[in-house]
Amino acid sequence: MPDQPVYSIGAAAKIVDVPTATLRAWEERYGIVKPKRSEGSQRLYSRNQLEQLKFIKAQIEAGVSAADAHRLLGRQLTGGRTPAAAPEPSREAKPLILLVERDSYVAEFAEYLLRTEGYDVSLATDAKQARLLFAERSPDLVVIDLLISGGAGFRLCGELKAESSAQVLAVASIDAADEAMAVGASGFLRKPLEPLALASMVRDLLGTSALARPSQRTARL
Repeated sequence: MPDQPVYSIGAAAKIVDVPTATLRAWEERYGIVKPKRSEGSQRLYSRNQLEQLKFIKAQIEAGVSAADAHRLLGRQLTGGRTPAAAPEPSREAKPLILLVERDSYVAEFAEYLLRTEGYDVSLATDAKQARLLFAERSPDLVVIDLLISGGAGFRLCGELKAESSAQVLAVASIDAADEAMAVGASGFLRKPLEPLALASMVRDLLGTSALARPSQRTARL
C-alpha cells in the first residue's frame, strides 16, 4: 500500500485552523494525537491525524473542554472507531495547479486526475520550465517531483515557497519527507501516487476539503 500523505505542522495548523502552538500543547498535554518525528525532529502528521484534530476542535467549539474532547477521541480510537469526515463541499472556483514532473507517464496520470477533480493544470517537465510557468501563472499549488532535473526539485521547492504563499506538495519515489519539510514543503507523498491520496491532499492544502473547511466559531483553546 502507498504511504499515507505526510503534512508539516504548519500545514496541519492551517488545515485544522488552530495555531501550531496549540497542536504542540495538545500533543504534550494529552498524548492522543502524536505525529511521527522525522530524523530532524520535525512533526509529520498523517491525514487520519488531521481528521482526529478536526474532531477535537469541533468538540471544543461545541462546548466540551479540551481534556474531555481528547478523552472522547481516545475512547473512540480504543474502540476501533475513527471520526468520520464530513462530505466534501462543492467547488465553484478552479484553482490552478502547477505540476512539475519528470516522468511522462506519471505526469499524464496526475494531470488527468487533477483535471477530473476540477482543477486547471499547468505542466512543467524540468526545473527551468517550472520557474517560468510559476512566474507567469502564479499557481495556487505546486506539486513538485523532488528528483526532477537531477534532484533540483529540493532547491526549487524552497525557492517557490520563499517567493509566494502558494502551497507546495513534494512527491518522490524515495522517502524524503524530512528533507521536503526542511526546504519548506507543506506536504509530502511517496510515489507511486495513489489517486485518492493525491486528490485528498490537494484539496486539503488548497483549503477546499471538509477537513480544511474554516470553522464558523472561534475555538476556545
